[in-house]
Amino acid sequence: MDQIIQTLIIGLANGLIFALVALGYTLVYGIIELINFAHGDVFMIGSLIAFALIAPPSVGGFGVFELTTATPLPLMIVGILITLAITMALTAGLNAGIERVAYRPLRHAPKLAPLIAAIGMSFVLQNVGVVMAGSNQRTIENPFPTTNLLSYIGITDITLTVSQVFVAVVTIPLLFALSWFVGTTKQGRAMRATAQDPAAAGLMGVDINRTIAITFLIGGGLAGAAGVVQILYNNVTVWDLGFRFGLIAFTAAVLGGIGNMRGAVLGAMILGLVASFSDRYVSANWTQAIVFGVLVVIMVFKPTGLLGQQLADRA
Repeated sequence: MDQIIQTLIIGLANGLIFALVALGYTLVYGIIELINFAHGDVFMIGSLIAFALIAPPSVGGFGVFELTTATPLPLMIVGILITLAITMALTAGLNAGIERVAYRPLRHAPKLAPLIAAIGMSFVLQNVGVVMAGSNQRTIENPFPTTNLLSYIGITDITLTVSQVFVAVVTIPLLFALSWFVGTTKQGRAMRATAQDPAAAGLMGVDINRTIAITFLIGGGLAGAAGVVQILYNNVTVWDLGFRFGLIAFTAAVLGGIGNMRGAVLGAMILGLVASFSDRYVSANWTQAIVFGVLVVIMVFKPTGLLGQQLADRA
């Protein structure tokens, strides 16, 4: 039982990171029906930016903060918050720039054209990642204490680390903030109207270009936050990280129902748990096969995903 609970904790932590990335996929698809294959690589760029800010020059970073276990707690909190803010701002701008340069000119082209453009942007960003940090994996020292937090209440058979709590502390507020923004604000209503019927939304005074740009800004910011959380949790980054994480995150978005935010989060949590249990009880070599097997099974019985709905094609 202790191993099962431990596996659940690991799976939930990984699922939260997948959820941040999956939301970027589902937001963009919900607005313009585009699978933004470059989104995973925006996440990778965010991870490299965070690495540059917090890693010492001895391992290839700029050492702006140099977060280590010796860093005082107030300075660590400030360093993480500033790293989050800088990374999210840069990746949000990057994602919006990609939309402006690569996708907007193709908005009325056949659907295959922006799809090819997205794949091309993915390769461009991967090469940018190689230029930024080289082709080798980059590693940082784990800045968080390795103390088992549950030991303070007498539980020693199950481990809950500071890094796992950090994932939840950063990710969960972002998920609620996004839900609040889309559900209650004027711009959120514009996003929902554009997703439902862009032509009608435009006739009602919604600035479609602005709404789409803001959607890409939000998606890029979430990808940047996921990049920061990922490197502080796993302590590694590399130029092809976006492909591996992006593939699972996109699968999570499809599993939950592409275009549905709650579905993306649900799909990410399910895949995080599936991957965690597969790593522990089957084999890490089989994890990806099992993850996609789960997707295939669910798609067979519910082609729209767990929370997806069948919608009419847009004109």
